Amino acid sequence: MVRTTKSIAEKRLGDVPQEKQFWCHNGQVLKSLSELESALRDMSDEVFRRHANESNNDFSNWVRDVFGDEKLSNDLRKSATRTKAAQSVAERIVWLESRT
Repeated sequence: MVRTTKSIAEKRLGDVPQEKQFWCHNGQVLKSLSELESALRDMSDEVFRRHANESNNDFSNWVRDVFGDEKLSNDLRKSATRTKAAQSVAERIVWLESRT
């Protein structure tokens, strides 16, 4: 497991390049973990289920592949509701901020 340094935490809290942004089914474009948290709180359950279901979890994949955050990726994979997913992201943001 990689230790989360100040620079890693800062990078994970920042915006991703345009080519790595997340496009939600509802047309919303996300470029940071804070935008992901906000989107999860506001999106419909239908949109959430389009991205996170038994066979796939686009949010988990994006966090793992773009931010390199295995812990948050695993937490999102286990989140059965958008409320739980938003809570997981919020808690991880607070933890990352404590490292900066």
